[in-house]
Amino acid sequence: MNYPNFPEDCKSLLCKHLTPEVFEQLKDKKTKNGVTLADIINSGVVNPDSGVGVYAGDEESYTVFAPLLDPIIEEYHGFDKSDTHKSDLDPEHLNAPNPDPEGEFIISTRIRVGRNLKCFPLGPAIAKRERLIAECMISSALKSLEGELAGEYYPLLGMSKEVQQKLIEDHFLFKEGDRFLEAAGLNRDWPEGRGIYHNNDKTFLVWVNEEDQLRIISMQQGGDIKEVFTRLTNAIKSMEQQLTFAFNTHLGYITSCPTNLGTAMRASVHIKLPNLGADMDTFKAITDKYHLQIRGIHGEHSESEGGIYDISNRRRLGITEVEAVQDMHDGVVALIEKEKELRK
Repeated sequence: MNYPNFPEDCKSLLCKHLTPEVFEQLKDKKTKNGVTLADIINSGVVNPDSGVGVYAGDEESYTVFAPLLDPIIEEYHGFDKSDTHKSDLDPEHLNAPNPDPEGEFIISTRIRVGRNLKCFPLGPAIAKRERLIAECMISSALKSLEGELAGEYYPLLGMSKEVQQKLIEDHFLFKEGDRFLEAAGLNRDWPEGRGIYHNNDKTFLVWVNEEDQLRIISMQQGGDIKEVFTRLTNAIKSMEQQLTFAFNTHLGYITSCPTNLGTAMRASVHIKLPNLGADMDTFKAITDKYHLQIRGIHGEHSESEGGIYDISNRRRLGITEVEAVQDMHDGVVALIEKEKELRK
């Protein structure tokens, strides 16, 4: 393997931190699961327009390839290699009354976390047989959920056209084809071992073996952020009675993409802010203050439609889940206040 040739305009964190010296130091290293430097950087080499450009193949990747991954993690999260991560999933610690009880601004709220099973390689390096075992363990844990979390698991393999269409219409179905995930090895053996679970009310959803082995999602219409967070934490607690998730005191919950480490949480609202949308400097000043990210309504790299934006927490590592959701709540309160002011 030779040092990759990145185009001159490459701005990814991989381009920045993979110096020829770091490359020489790591090029022959391997984790116990056989993950190499080539595996970790392939997505960013194939897609030089990546923001980050690296995917870990297993938990050990974060130590074996630390000379590359530590500086990337530090730059993205502002988190030093000697720092520790603490988790707090107690809804009682969250102070989040509904910022929009009349439903004038917030269309919907969604909080999700990524999780991977301990003792399994991550998605980019998992073998087909291991992925099927993981699916079996996860779907069995999901089938035991009760109360408002009770629902049904739909494997992607052999899914009927009707079920598929219904899940697409509900914006539930994840699909193959993302070029960044493809180059990271995350689309292998598609669609085997993948599936979707949702509860009867469609307010709770789990993606199985997409980018991470589990994406656990709580969502509903309107702005009751605390209710959404409470449902999510109840689900995680129930699932942890049967599954052990990969976690360490330095990096928190282990994910394949380093941007999701720590809480592995994205707490977001779809919110109507047409006036702020016309004054991006003010909009960004508020979101920066509360460590929030502005996206279009179809997620990353998409545009806003009808003055509707997706607002979510930017920080994930080195803060607790409660702090991440609190950031989002407090920022949304400030955004709504400013939007009302600009109306006048």
